[in-house]
Amino acid sequence: MTLLPGHKSRLRRAPSPRPLPNEPIGSKSSSTRIRLVHIINDVSIGGAEMMLYKLLSQVNRERFDPIVVALRNRGQLHRRIEALDVPVYNVAMRLGVPTPTSCWRLIRLMRRLKPDLIQGWMYHGSLAALVGGAFAGRSVPVVWNIRQSLNGFNYEKRATAAIIRFLAHLSKRPAKIIYNSRIAAAQHGAIGYELQDSLVIPNGFMTSLFTPSQEARNSVRVELGIPDETLLIGLVSRYHPVKDHANFLHAAGLLLKTHPDVQFVLCGDGVNWVNPSLCKLIDDLKLTERVHLLDQRQDMPRVTAALDIATSSSCAESFPNVIGEAMSCGVPCVVTDVSDLLWIVGETGRVVPPRNAQALAGAMQELVELGPGGREKLGRAARERVLKHFPLKDIDSAYEALYEDVLGRHPMPASSNVRYHEFTEHASSTSTAREEAIQSSSKARRSSMRFE
Repeated sequence: MTLLPGHKSRLRRAPSPRPLPNEPIGSKSSSTRIRLVHIINDVSIGGAEMMLYKLLSQVNRERFDPIVVALRNRGQLHRRIEALDVPVYNVAMRLGVPTPTSCWRLIRLMRRLKPDLIQGWMYHGSLAALVGGAFAGRSVPVVWNIRQSLNGFNYEKRATAAIIRFLAHLSKRPAKIIYNSRIAAAQHGAIGYELQDSLVIPNGFMTSLFTPSQEARNSVRVELGIPDETLLIGLVSRYHPVKDHANFLHAAGLLLKTHPDVQFVLCGDGVNWVNPSLCKLIDDLKLTERVHLLDQRQDMPRVTAALDIATSSSCAESFPNVIGEAMSCGVPCVVTDVSDLLWIVGETGRVVPPRNAQALAGAMQELVELGPGGREKLGRAARERVLKHFPLKDIDSAYEALYEDVLGRHPMPASSNVRYHEFTEHASSTSTAREEAIQSSSKARRSSMRFE
């Protein structure tokens, strides 16, 4: 990461940093380029961070001059971002409440960067964006990007919960607030976030990277030491209470009663055999011989394409990248009815109530019993849905149109659907889709009676 001068005693310079070449940090190679500064908590591998990386990989560099500022000194994505010729700066902010020193570092950096627009990612990044924009030496518009749903504060750290509440009082200050799901917008609006200038832009996916692959299916089974014909059901998520790994594992135990040859792949940060609570649950459910814990992987397109069924067992979500990636790989999904997942999956998978292992197991069983041909048909429809609604190029275009609109350079027409980008189908089909999901869930629950 690129560092602020005068702080070498606190920070180490990352290998091969990519500062702006042969020019002062505040100058621009072209007067027409928009200097866009993204402020994010860190650049570790996570949903928001990966979405930022994907947008940076697509941004029109003739129009935009992107820069990333990480608030904390950690993250695995900074080298990948710098490989895109996008500089990454770090202000070494400590966990918890920021210190006056770290705030001053941020302000100094903003004054040197001279941004035209600042986009804050998640809560800490959004608050920092307001601070940076207010003290950048001139009026700089700020956009917030809220990347999660809000189902209460039970799963939030105390400091984060305080920032979430505090931002509600400041939510008239940003020029726009972006959410990646309608439910997230509604939930934040319910606690006082300004909705007048809010919009929903869903996640986008690299459909050329996440693609069906027989080679991936075969090689992952070789890696796991299992037969080629083994049916794999996957859960990709970090280990966190909101992801409800217990729900997935209880459903796995129920499914094995009728389909004992199925195996389960779990991967994500903290999903490993040194996680005591996870290992105890697996042992208590007698699943050790059927479960593979792969921890955090760097080859997710390969692992995802190897699955027969992908799942999301969460009790709360906003827009899980892993489901869109699985759909892009042609893998049918079983998801819980949280956030906009009902519409995201549509008729290409199954939707069940959250915190209901029997319903989850019943839906898994339904897809298992469809056989390879039935799952392949659903998978094709899933990939087509991603190509239609969530191609990364279109999502990036929506962001760029928003930036231009905020700066008043190319105002969006009144008829633009960027406010609910590609969600026009959602409004007209929600009731029908929900009724179909309820019927599917009822069928899953009837199937789950076999496990009792």
